[in-house]
Amino acid sequence: MSFSMLTRNNIRVFTDCRPGVEWPLLHWGFIMEAVNTKSRGRVLAIDDEPELLEIVKGSLEPHGFEVHTAVSAKEGVEFYERNWRDIDLVLLDFLMPDMTGDLVFECLKRENPDVRTILLTGCEDTVAERMFKDGLKGYIHKPFALEDFVREVGDAVDAV
Repeated sequence: MSFSMLTRNNIRVFTDCRPGVEWPLLHWGFIMEAVNTKSRGRVLAIDDEPELLEIVKGSLEPHGFEVHTAVSAKEGVEFYERNWRDIDLVLLDFLMPDMTGDLVFECLKRENPDVRTILLTGCEDTVAERMFKDGLKGYIHKPFALEDFVREVGDAVDAV
């Protein structure tokens, strides 16, 4: 995977540079207008792609979210088990080497049956459909527009 990175005022924006893949660049005005010191909520992002976790963190933190990241399903489940009372929303990838997202979701639900989770994946919608029956709160298909992503996460956290 090839990513380019832009840095301005300690905020990094990544874009996927592979032919045929478009990750829209976030407009700097969008970031700078949104810099917020008030906490909007605590998010745990679980994905095996460190670059995507950087995008998630870099796009949510300026909007007042506290973002924790886990680069494996196991790490994410362990973090959630220790900190679930402090997590408002989990962003969860589906395809990870050590465990698929539906199994991670089951583990999170064992700890907290009311876990608020959004599937963040490039998989087909049928994967999300099955998980919605078990309480999944949302689905964001990769690649996504960063402005839409931030809005959807905000809506999910505000619904708590």
